[in-house]
Amino acid sequence: MAGRKGAIAFGLVYIPVELYPATQDDAVRFNQLAKESMQRVRYVKTCPDCNRELGPDDIVRGYQYEKGKYVVVSDEELDAIKTDADRAMKIVQFVDLQEVPPVYFEKPYQVRAQPGGEKPLELLRLAMVEEGKAAIGTTVLGNSETPLALIPYGDDLVMMTLHYQSEVRDLPKPAERPAVDDAELDMARRLVESMAEPFDPARFKNAYQEKLMGLIQDKIAGKQVTPEKHGPQPANVINLMDALAASLKARTGEDAGGAKAGSAESAKAPKPKRKPPAKRAG
Repeated sequence: MAGRKGAIAFGLVYIPVELYPATQDDAVRFNQLAKESMQRVRYVKTCPDCNRELGPDDIVRGYQYEKGKYVVVSDEELDAIKTDADRAMKIVQFVDLQEVPPVYFEKPYQVRAQPGGEKPLELLRLAMVEEGKAAIGTTVLGNSETPLALIPYGDDLVMMTLHYQSEVRDLPKPAERPAVDDAELDMARRLVESMAEPFDPARFKNAYQEKLMGLIQDKIAGKQVTPEKHGPQPANVINLMDALAASLKARTGEDAGGAKAGSAESAKAPKPKRKPPAKRAG
């Protein structure tokens, strides 16, 4: 698979690289069919004046500068105004990765050096690893300048496109900060600790998609599809402490006080409630 050629501009250093998409969409896709004929529904592009179907060669790109008036811009003209500097990933600063809010991250690309760029790219990666930094910059993708982050990832560099600040919506509903018992917080912390383990992406499978493909294969084979039996739905949490205690016991065998089930050690007495944090001024 051919990559998108570009470069990383780092101070006066110019590193030729290629970008490769680092993710793919594995979702099952359906086609829309006419119910009676079972033929695929077509989405036909037509000219409203000549009332005929248009092919790709009949369509151009236009910008409406006044109502009903357009200026046509070709692919060649768009490419002509892109300089090498536009195509490069221009690093403008280095930051601690945790400084970038996760809502800004968009799409990852693998960064690979073109011939002659191997050593400077490795120097850049190692320097970022040693300093614990990610690089922030911009590049032109398609018809738009895009902010980006270069992030060390194992022995590689990943370019993550970022949203502009204007594209990130304010969270619409302010978070509530109810008071929390020390005993509840302690038990929640112990439950989190009991479930902490290294991240392993291989453990996550799209189980629903596997069932969906099973359904499709059964229908291809002419088998009757029967609904799955569902277990009882979990009841609403009436007592948070009881729910935490039951979860912790299921994970570790410990009771609310930290003792193993069946031992003589008593549970800790509940402590006073923590006050919600004070709101920041302004």
